[in-house]
Amino acid sequence: MAFFEVELTNKPALAPYSCESLVSFNQDGAKIHLLDTMQNKERAIQKATRKIASTGVNDIKFTGKWSQLQQILFVQSFCGPNFQGQFDWADDSQKVELENFLDALLFTRKIVNQTPEEMSPESLANQAQDYISDIAGKDVSFRRWTGDELVEANWMGIYEVGRGSERPPVLLEIDYNPNQSDSTDVALVGKGITFDSGGYSIKSSEGMLDMKCDMGGAATVTAALGLAIMQGLSKRVKVYLCCAENLISGHAYKLGDIIQYKNGVTAEIVNTDAEGRLVLADGLMAASETQAKLIIDAATLTGAAIAALGKEYNAVFSMHDDACGQYLNTANELKEPHWRLPLEPWHSEQCPSPFADTANSRPQRGGGAGGASNAAGFLARFVDTVNCEWLHIDLAAAYNRNASDMMPAGATAIGIRSISQTLLNRN
Repeated sequence: MAFFEVELTNKPALAPYSCESLVSFNQDGAKIHLLDTMQNKERAIQKATRKIASTGVNDIKFTGKWSQLQQILFVQSFCGPNFQGQFDWADDSQKVELENFLDALLFTRKIVNQTPEEMSPESLANQAQDYISDIAGKDVSFRRWTGDELVEANWMGIYEVGRGSERPPVLLEIDYNPNQSDSTDVALVGKGITFDSGGYSIKSSEGMLDMKCDMGGAATVTAALGLAIMQGLSKRVKVYLCCAENLISGHAYKLGDIIQYKNGVTAEIVNTDAEGRLVLADGLMAASETQAKLIIDAATLTGAAIAALGKEYNAVFSMHDDACGQYLNTANELKEPHWRLPLEPWHSEQCPSPFADTANSRPQRGGGAGGASNAAGFLARFVDTVNCEWLHIDLAAAYNRNASDMMPAGATAIGIRSISQTLLNRN
């Protein structure tokens, strides 16, 4: 096999290239020139990677002095849809950890990039279960509620959002318990809307085009758990995947409907396109029932987060400053862009209803001003914020329809390393 060699150097490019060129090519491969004058060398590596990827090469050999993080950043920017290549790492001592990351990255991108026809709620649950089973073996068990079983268990948010589809909604519980502990340390919750038409609050054709990515939260927390297990996670972690298709039919939920949740909270539907928070509510209640010390949910939840941060940062919300600060420090060390947005107790009151305890949004385009914080406030109604710490991650940076100068087209998988390392930090 002929590898394309990529060397990292702090020397400028030679003629005929400009001395300020970021990348130069030769007969064996390419050089990435990280000059001392560069202010953000991580972004420079990712931009150089996209230039190299544009040549169509597949198999990469890292030469020169590459750190583990630098190779991770290269891989994250290199592996586009349908990637089939291989990597020859710069240092064999780092090979296992790098291969573990690559495995989690490719799992995330594979399932997020699948077509809506391939990715039903049950398919999402099956693929997540198979992935964790292969990694954890006998240390993991599973439980699921499908279709009418959700009604019997009173998981009404997932049922109501998913009942318009012929393919039934699913709540999947993943219980990783390597030491047979009686207590759960962390619970993860992932939004798994396998396709989002918007329901009767129907999206435009353009807005609906990439809604296969709306299960990115479920993919992210599953991959994060898988990566942490591969890296030696010893604590008990439970994961709840809230899986449904939000479609229009004669049996779909409608504007004006009221959902009564397991904890007694009633929510009036004023926007069927604000469905992610409705399914996450069930997952967060299930997570709270475990009495986990920390709950993290991840979701492609609001356009408001993208409006605030663009598609390069994930938004983080929390009422727990210490847990939020630790997570943001971890994300910063790993060079996964995250930014905190406001969440106060009064955000739970920002979507009033004359007929229920709350509405699921405001009856305005995009939920009105402060939409991302108001969505987090809705979720806060379903978390035991007194007895556990909680982080809500709105995955604004989860997906790009087209390749950019930093990332390939499709799922980015930004967030899996930060969540995974947060789990490992608790070992």
